[in-house]
Amino acid sequence: MVTTTAQRHHWIFSADPHHYHWDTLFVKGKEMWHGAGAKPDAIRALKQVRKGDRVLCYHSAPERSLYSIAEVTRDPYPDPHDRTGKNLVADLRAFEKLPRQVTLAELRANPALRKMKLLKNVRLIISLLTDLEYQEILRMAGIVATPGIPLP
Repeated sequence: MVTTTAQRHHWIFSADPHHYHWDTLFVKGKEMWHGAGAKPDAIRALKQVRKGDRVLCYHSAPERSLYSIAEVTRDPYPDPHDRTGKNLVADLRAFEKLPRQVTLAELRANPALRKMKLLKNVRLIISLLTDLEYQEILRMAGIVATPGIPLP
């Protein structure tokens, strides 16, 4: 089943750049993302992620910036490396690097993003975005909509 643009959700997935740098995804092209680990709030959020959804890749401290866009290529599934069977993973495909990284400080300074979940709790590993938040972040990164062509 292909997710249409109207059904697609947008997320922020966070990673510690010392532990996992989003460049790794671009080198490999596609990778199993296991950043949710055993964190209950992240697992609950990951259960809502679907194939075709777009992910803004965020580097946590010390960088604290949005780095790139990825696409979910498979619905979340049990982590094959987790013997308890409780942890979930999702397969991601590198989509494109942002023309300009958007810092946490810039996100906080933008009144259009004041209700964004990540800004209320920067420790979130996975955070759902509204369509308007996603479009505003892309605009801040230097990606503008072209009439008739959907945003990435």
